Amino acid sequence: MAALTLYDTMARKKREFEPVNPERVTMYVCGPTVYNYAHIGNARPAVVFDTLFRVLKASYGKDAVVYARNITDVDDKIIEAMQETGEAMSAITEKFADIYRADMAYLDVNDPNIEPKATDHIGEMIEMMQALIASGHAYESEGHVLFSVTGFERYGSLSRRSLDDMLAGARVEVADYKRHPGDFVMWKPASDDTPGWESPFGRGRPGWHLECSVMSAKHLGETIDIHGGGMDLVFPHHENEIAQSVCAHDGAPMANYWLHNGFLTMGSDKMSKSLGNVVLVNDLAKQYPGEVLRYALLTAHYRAPLTWNADLLAKTKRSLDRIYGVLRRLMDVEAADVSAPDAFIEAMHDDINTPKALAEVFAIAGEANKAETDEAKAIAKGQLLAAGRLLGLAQGDPLEWFGLTDMDPAKRDEIDALIQSRQDARANKDWAAADAARDELTKQRIQVDDGPEGSTWRRLD
Repeated sequence: MAALTLYDTMARKKREFEPVNPERVTMYVCGPTVYNYAHIGNARPAVVFDTLFRVLKASYGKDAVVYARNITDVDDKIIEAMQETGEAMSAITEKFADIYRADMAYLDVNDPNIEPKATDHIGEMIEMMQALIASGHAYESEGHVLFSVTGFERYGSLSRRSLDDMLAGARVEVADYKRHPGDFVMWKPASDDTPGWESPFGRGRPGWHLECSVMSAKHLGETIDIHGGGMDLVFPHHENEIAQSVCAHDGAPMANYWLHNGFLTMGSDKMSKSLGNVVLVNDLAKQYPGEVLRYALLTAHYRAPLTWNADLLAKTKRSLDRIYGVLRRLMDVEAADVSAPDAFIEAMHDDINTPKALAEVFAIAGEANKAETDEAKAIAKGQLLAAGRLLGLAQGDPLEWFGLTDMDPAKRDEIDALIQSRQDARANKDWAAADAARDELTKQRIQVDDGPEGSTWRRLD
């Protein structure tokens, strides 16, 4: 079996994955800032790294993988929401954290093992800042604590840009209290009417970058196996995390593998709240099954951009119909306890190549549809379900998928027989009989979709 390889942004190449400790594989992914509803672009990293989480558990054991995804519950945007609504910070963050969890559950995203909240780690953040000040890597200025980027020679190693390049057009605040324009804030003063905590540096609140450095180290260790997030986090967020963490931990690397997913786009523009071109998961859930949305997010390789539109969702729905159609035809077959085929595993082990893996799923479905013996059917069904588990797909009830759970079984058998007679007539080029069967199905308001794995149907009502 091919070894698991992952594209490491730091190395700019795929590398064979070798955890520090195979009995405790660690992964940290930057989670949501909870002040509003999540859009489908926010869901992409959650689905991508959930899929990797599944692969890691299959490779090392479900109890050997420790996955942390944080909640950012103090932030400028949260404070803006407080000022707009008059609600308390905790009320806003708890509400939208719950909504985020529900949205991700709808996409069959597993809960991480650990879900640390920034506000629960203020003490540890203060300790890290004090250590960095003591070592000369950070300094106090006008109630702020700032990291000195010129004191870390490897600053820019992740984004592969010089300090001047990073400052040009970047989200960098130029201020008199900074020694260098690129120095970033670890602690900022808080006015009496905004959230804040007492500290040796004065009343204030932490910077975003500091939060993740502290939470990752506390829950997973100074050096973790995998750190993930969206491509937009490479700079400044992950670059700054590395600088803080490496300097606070005597030069130890923060993570051995850095993984970043590509953007979701609406046309040519990145989906973002600031551009106003977002599609909320909460709204999509009213129109599509969660499995359709998850499948759509897996159709492109995670590092590639993905254009989101109605056509993508329509194609995804038809693809799932084909898979569930095969599973419905095998409903009376007990699935064999087997693993997914090697070709599927190799695709997943090749930097989580989900487009290739999905193609392998249809190869399995084709074999399942052609299987003639009970043993062959059981093995093919088992392989199809095993592959689906790693992708988070095809685990539901086929009858429920097609809306047939409340239909009389005898009526279902009657329609199945009518569809089979139509297929037989078409195979025999008896077009009159095929048309008659089709007319009867239409009369009964049955929609039939033909595909390589056979025909699927559902009631139009």
